Amino acid sequence: MFEDRTDAGDRLAAALVDRGLDVDVVLGIPRGALPVARPVADALAADIDVVVARKLGAPENPEVALGAVASDGSVWYNDGLLERLDPDDAYLEEIRTEEAANAREKADRYREGDGLPELAGKRVLVVDDGVATGATATACLRQVREAGPEWVGLAVPVGSPRAIDDLEREADEIIALETPADFRAVGQYYRTFGQVSDDEAIEYLE
Repeated sequence: MFEDRTDAGDRLAAALVDRGLDVDVVLGIPRGALPVARPVADALAADIDVVVARKLGAPENPEVALGAVASDGSVWYNDGLLERLDPDDAYLEEIRTEEAANAREKADRYREGDGLPELAGKRVLVVDDGVATGATATACLRQVREAGPEWVGLAVPVGSPRAIDDLEREADEIIALETPADFRAVGQYYRTFGQVSDDEAIEYLE
C-alpha cells in the first residue's frame, strides 16, 4: 500500500537506484504519473518530460479499453476485446480520431506546442502510477520506440500481472514494485488516489 503518488515515486526511485539503472530521460504519462515520475527523474539525475496517449473506450462502457492512441496518432488495439465486443468500424474510426486529437491537445499544453524531446540514441524510462490493462502504456511505449532511443523501459509502482506480462513485448525492461495476484484497480493500492489536475501535473515538470 502506497500513501500517495509521491510516496510511490520515492519508493520506485529508491528501487531503481538500487538496480543501478542509468537513463537519460524520464517520461511521465499525464496526469497521474507526474507525481511519481518527478522523484524518479530527480533520483536518476535525468531530464523529465511527458508522453501522452488516450484510452479508446468501448461503446457501452468507456472505462473498458478497446485500445489506446498516442499523440502522434500511433494506435494499439486489444484484438481479443475487439473480437468479443465487435464494435463497428465507424465507431472505431470516430473514437480514434477524437482521442488522437485529445492526446495532441494535451501534449501541446504540457510542452507548449513542442513534440517529444530528442530521444534518438538515448535511454528512456516511461513512468506511470500503475498499469491496469496496459493499453495506454503500450501506445506510449510504441510512440517512444518510433523516436529511435537506444533503450526503452517502463517503471510503475503497481500493475496487473497479466498486463505486465503483455508489456514485456513493448519494452526492453519492465520494473514493477508490486504485481498482486488479486489486482483489480490501480487505486486499490493507494491510501490517497485523488485526481491530479493538468495544472498540478505541469508543476512537476518545472
